[in-house]
Amino acid sequence: MMKGETNLRELLKNLNPQLHKGEFVFVTLVNPNSINRDEIIGEFKEIEGTTLIITKQKADSLKLNYNYVAAWITLQVHSALEAVGLTAAFSTALAEHNISCNVVAGYYHDHIFVDVKDAEKAMKVLEELSR
Repeated sequence: MMKGETNLRELLKNLNPQLHKGEFVFVTLVNPNSINRDEIIGEFKEIEGTTLIITKQKADSLKLNYNYVAAWITLQVHSALEAVGLTAAFSTALAEHNISCNVVAGYYHDHIFVDVKDAEKAMKVLEELSR
């Protein structure tokens, strides 16, 4: 497996944010087995239940409750899990523009979920941060 980048300057220079099509929601279920694994974007087990990130369309079709409709942005740079400062840099830049973000770190990339109404603004902030 290829090792990810740890140098913050290089990470920021190569963010290359990608906005995915669609709307995404966070739901929580006691038994997540009712949802096909292929339809789950992210999953995290908590004491209260399992949080899933799925499309809004899927949540609506299953009549699942959610409070937050998000856009999904993937930073295309291959960031190392041990990299220091990347999350702080982009979350601070977004916060300075009054954009909240929910971050999921995958092995290769960081994934940022922002309110759908802030999607384009968030992309501009991230692109500017990369300059």
